[in-house]
Amino acid sequence: MKLKSKILIIAGSDSSGGAGIQADIKTVTALGGYAMTAITAVTVQNTKRVVSVIPIKPIEIAKQILFTSKDIKPNGVKIGMLHSSEVIKSVAKSLNSIKTSKIVLDPVMVAKGGARLINQSAIKTLKNKLIKKAYLLTPNIPEAEVLTNTKIKSTKDMIHAANILMQFGARNVLLKGGHGRSKNIEDILLNRKEVKIFKSRRIKTKNTHGTGCTLASAITTFLSCGKPLKKSCELGIKYVNQAIGSNPNYGKGNGPINHLNSIIIKKKFK
Repeated sequence: MKLKSKILIIAGSDSSGGAGIQADIKTVTALGGYAMTAITAVTVQNTKRVVSVIPIKPIEIAKQILFTSKDIKPNGVKIGMLHSSEVIKSVAKSLNSIKTSKIVLDPVMVAKGGARLINQSAIKTLKNKLIKKAYLLTPNIPEAEVLTNTKIKSTKDMIHAANILMQFGARNVLLKGGHGRSKNIEDILLNRKEVKIFKSRRIKTKNTHGTGCTLASAITTFLSCGKPLKKSCELGIKYVNQAIGSNPNYGKGNGPINHLNSIIIKKKFK
């Protein structure tokens, strides 16, 4: 397989391998991209819970971003967990040196098991400093509720919240509907020109750890290869749904999805 693009991932590490940097690298690689990383924090977790979060110093995060990008220029940037105001400011400043407009921001706030991964001060800084730098913002429903201070119970509420997020400077918003309770999932892509609703069948499984990280990385990869935004979202959602449907059923809690679902192993390697 010939590598199609280079992606810089700025996110936290997940020791269980299902989310964060690990999920991002697997996704980018499985879709034909080359993954580079700037690690923002190291977490101790498994499929059941997060035990601790060890932050990396903001200056070291900035150095990872700048030193890596100076040598290998990224075609796209995916941003995940940023746990403090200082880290967010450092990342925002570092992005000024990276000449790519294809920046996807996944505002990670709560782990699948319920652990809070960002404080109130950092949320404010995220809204004021970083959202406006993103080409695409990909919150789920709980994250959108926190960012907009609204309650989301319907498609209409999702569109309303996405419009508020646009007021923070986001050029495009993909509000993910996986936390809803309807039979089908609706993911809503909104910008100043249109509203597009992607409908998917809900798969009944507890193994959905890392879906948000995976989707953002998939979309970044497709975008960086030159695909339009709407098509990148469509392909990213399809990839994640297939990864959920073919999950390996690992762990006793919220298990990982199958990031290798897009790869066909040749017979001689089986």
